[in-house]
Amino acid sequence: MTLTYLPYDVAEIAKLRAGGPDVYGNPAERAISSGVGTPCRCCLHNVPKDAEMLICAARPFAALQPYAETGPVFFCADDCAPYDGQDAPPILKTSPDYLVKAYDARDRIIYGTGQITPKADIATYATRLFERDGVAYVDVRSARNNCFLTRIVQTP
Repeated sequence: MTLTYLPYDVAEIAKLRAGGPDVYGNPAERAISSGVGTPCRCCLHNVPKDAEMLICAARPFAALQPYAETGPVFFCADDCAPYDGQDAPPILKTSPDYLVKAYDARDRIIYGTGQITPKADIATYATRLFERDGVAYVDVRSARNNCFLTRIVQTP
């Protein structure tokens, strides 16, 4: 099995770019990126310096439930290519560490899996988590701000 890093739901991103509401029912705010600390959850790169970006509330879970964390995220305002790769994306290389935790198929946190993980160890820790029974996916969040960054799944 291979680890695959996923962008945020591309259909939802398209709606936001077209002026649709975020998960709180608000249109995305527009701002200009500094090029640093502005991780796009689509291409999984920082939004380029001086490029327009969207800031909105996001919930990377299909349904409202107690573990469906919501938080702020950035997207390139213009279309960008959704990340498609097995290597750690650029947004997981800018901080010394990240919050990594596993979820089950019902989108519930698997207690005891949440760990601040050095960036060089994310793939190793995710692989170990997938060896456990019941792990459907692993989310990676900012260790400083708790913002959702990417989801890791196993693919054949």
